[in-house]
Amino acid sequence: MNKPLGYSRWSFKLALGAVMVAVMAVLGHRLNMIDFQPALLALLASTLAGLLAIAMGLIGTLKAIKTNESKIATTLRGSILGLLVVMPVVITMLAGAGVPRIHDITTDLAQPPEFVAIKQLRTSSHNPLDRLEPGNLAELQQIGYPDLAPVLIDHPFDQAFEQVVALVKERGWEVIAVSPQEGRIEATDTTLIMGFKDDVVIRVQGVGSRTRIDVRSVSRVGKSDLGVNAKRIRLFLAELKDSRE
Repeated sequence: MNKPLGYSRWSFKLALGAVMVAVMAVLGHRLNMIDFQPALLALLASTLAGLLAIAMGLIGTLKAIKTNESKIATTLRGSILGLLVVMPVVITMLAGAGVPRIHDITTDLAQPPEFVAIKQLRTSSHNPLDRLEPGNLAELQQIGYPDLAPVLIDHPFDQAFEQVVALVKERGWEVIAVSPQEGRIEATDTTLIMGFKDDVVIRVQGVGSRTRIDVRSVSRVGKSDLGVNAKRIRLFLAELKDSRE
């Protein structure tokens, strides 16, 4: 038996299996066929299979180099395919490393913007909107994202409100409610790969001749958002600042 090719064959088979499991997890969740927890477990399983495929492929490659029995390109294909499966998960985990384990982020910790219309879209299986858990939520956010704060725009309320609505639509969020009378915009942003839905409420308040903008972003599922909500708020406010210049 050609041992290098034996390792590489198993590596490639494992990598193919990992790809299939990952694709089924993503599609299954996006099509509402499986819940997010089984989908995440499936992604974890595909990642472990991908890591094993990488290891076996490298072993086959090292043996091939030592014995000169087969082409390196042949022995590496499983490792390369396994790496393609593992990397998105690893990058996501690294991006979320060190952030607080919370999922409800706001620019106003004292009086966060309130959801109204979106409450009707969330079920008992979703994260609550009462901000009661964890008990030190505000403290954790302040430690993790001390830069988050409201933005003051040197435009009157009506003009600023229109800018905010236009930017929400430009970002491709699903607009749920627009209330100029209450200075409130509610929308839902769906993540690109897994299709997780995060809800956003934006509060627009006139302050003399200026306008204050507050944003709150909340994940529907998961205890930790891996920093996604804070990133969404930062990008939105940064684009809003650029649009007024």
